[in-house]
Amino acid sequence: MFRDEKLELKVGLFMGIGIFLMFLIVFSVSDFYGFERGYRVGTIFDYVNGITENAPVRLAGVHVGEVKDIKVYYDEEVGRTRVKLEVWVKGDARVETDAVARINTLGLLGEQYLELTPGTSDRFLKEGDTIIGKNPVNVGQQMEKMTELVSTFTDIMKNVKEGQGTLGKLLVDDTIYNDLEVIFGRLKNGEGTVGKLLVEEKIYDDLEDFVADIKAHPWKLLSKPSRRERERIDRQRREEESRGTDVSTR
Repeated sequence: MFRDEKLELKVGLFMGIGIFLMFLIVFSVSDFYGFERGYRVGTIFDYVNGITENAPVRLAGVHVGEVKDIKVYYDEEVGRTRVKLEVWVKGDARVETDAVARINTLGLLGEQYLELTPGTSDRFLKEGDTIIGKNPVNVGQQMEKMTELVSTFTDIMKNVKEGQGTLGKLLVDDTIYNDLEVIFGRLKNGEGTVGKLLVEEKIYDDLEDFVADIKAHPWKLLSKPSRRERERIDRQRREEESRGTDVSTR
């Protein structure tokens, strides 16, 4: 049998093109950056909320890289376990040294990604640099705190209902209620300093005149008049009172 060399060449060429297209599809779907220029930096968190390798990295909301590696280690300096994300960033994406790293989620149930918020520094991260990230909210801890808050509020309401504590006694103790009733009754009747201030018009008028005088002569709050000036003011006040008395008797 004779081989058809042209047919074999066509089949081989077709298979080569198919393999090449398959590689392109795989690389494009997985955001393959093996042939693209870039650099690696680290971001450190106390809690990463389940982010995984190959998670997207965004700078100012733009996709610029991905999380390459996640390492859990014990930080001797701060005395606790921390997590370091090794991040690959495109070469043309310049990240300021004071940029803020956060772990966000696309939508309510979407994938997690690392968000880099641009800073204001004129210095930029380079290969091997590390920044400290802002820890994401731990939903479990927040739920525990909410449960404790509800429990505390329930105990307070129980004590109030049973007449315990200051508020509880105020609501159920007739003695405290009667004391308050007496106090407000005295105020209503004009007894005591505060009561007189509330019901006596003369005290109110005197205060009103005093305020008006201070508004007209604010210097009185800053300087002390001489003896001669005080005598002159007293004579003037007596004359004004005398004129007022004469007018009222006519």
